[in-house]
Amino acid sequence: MTVTAPVHSPPEPRLEMKEGRWITNWTPEDPAFWNGPGRATARQNLIWSVFCEFLGFAVWQMWSVTVIMLPQAGIDITSSQQFWLVSLPPLVGATMRIPYSFTVPVFGGRNWTVISALLLLIPTVATTLVLFADNPPVWVLFVIAATAGLGGGNFASSMSNITFFYPKAEKGAALGVNAAGGNLGVAVAQLVIPVVVSVFAFGAFDPALPMAGLIWIPLILLAAWGARRYMHNLTSARNDIRGSLSALREKHLWIIAFLYVGAFGSFMGFGSVFPTLIKTQFPDFSSFTVLGATLTLAFLGPLVGSLARPYGGRLADRVGGARVSIAVFVCMAVVTGVLVVLLDSISFLGYLLLFLLLFTLTGLANGSVYRMIPTVFELSVASDDPVGHERKSAAALGYIGAVGGFGGFAIPQVLNLSKNTTGAFDTAFWIFAGAYLLMAGVTWAVYRRPGTRFAAANV
Repeated sequence: MTVTAPVHSPPEPRLEMKEGRWITNWTPEDPAFWNGPGRATARQNLIWSVFCEFLGFAVWQMWSVTVIMLPQAGIDITSSQQFWLVSLPPLVGATMRIPYSFTVPVFGGRNWTVISALLLLIPTVATTLVLFADNPPVWVLFVIAATAGLGGGNFASSMSNITFFYPKAEKGAALGVNAAGGNLGVAVAQLVIPVVVSVFAFGAFDPALPMAGLIWIPLILLAAWGARRYMHNLTSARNDIRGSLSALREKHLWIIAFLYVGAFGSFMGFGSVFPTLIKTQFPDFSSFTVLGATLTLAFLGPLVGSLARPYGGRLADRVGGARVSIAVFVCMAVVTGVLVVLLDSISFLGYLLLFLLLFTLTGLANGSVYRMIPTVFELSVASDDPVGHERKSAAALGYIGAVGGFGGFAIPQVLNLSKNTTGAFDTAFWIFAGAYLLMAGVTWAVYRRPGTRFAAANV
């Protein structure tokens, strides 16, 4: 009689954690692990990451809409000072993205998410307190608006953290959700702040403007609590200093960063300044009242731009990122040119529709330009390079995001300079149109010109 030994199935993968919610066996490329505890854990971290990043963008852009309500609160500022107040947060935010890119391996993704969320209390508490004051000095407003830039750094650390959680095949989708969820914070801030301020003013809460900062404080505390309770640190997340320094020497990092200024920089720049532009050009349409609540249509711009971003990436997957980017930049130049030509005769509805189209194009450009990065580095980095294209590409994502963010500072300042020197915004918009055509030309010359390896690979 033959006795058959029992067949033992391999043990089901389990998370191995040490104190502080550090996972020591994170292997997302292992199908058994990923389909076991991996996917659910990654999704849990993604959900709280999106929430925290969403708040980061909301705080980053809260001054873009708060600034247009300062005069009604008795705080007198000039037009030039308004443009500085909306451009300082993008400047600081873009700068903070560089150090934030290195924080996850140092502190742990969960730990840094808690810290970065709590850092948002600095601009929100300061904004609340200064708006309670009676006509505070303008330089104090500048300093506090600048601290809102801390929210801009959250994007870099959040994207870096989520990258470690997902397998290569699903990184793109996860990062797309993370980015889009964060970008929506711009639209929500511009929609919610006027509503909340007007509702509290209607309820005889005097002054009501401090609610612009106060409303975010309980949400920030909730985000920090949720990140601490439900997110994880990964021992496998490591800083790649060599890859980061090596990426800085790659010319394609700077070429794509230039293109990203036109994409993400335009989204942030016009998102910051759109409420101010509407108030300047069409003061009668800067806000309207519904059931006692004040609304502004400026939020629609960042909203459609955020929603369009994933479609830019998907379209780039189908027909090529460079091809999409060229078409989008040309369309951005055309729309901007039409805006200038019709600026003196256009109705508010036409003005709004043109800007919504421009915001949609910036969202598409965000997705298509970002999609080009891995393929460009794969083709441009030599096969015998000791660092390798994957490490350089990963490092480049952070730098390109940071450089692109400076467009959020440049656009309001160019508009301000144009207004102060010529009395109109026409010159600024012509400069933008020319820049978009230049970006389309650079994209074609480098990545779509026949005979190049990039065109052959349909980058």
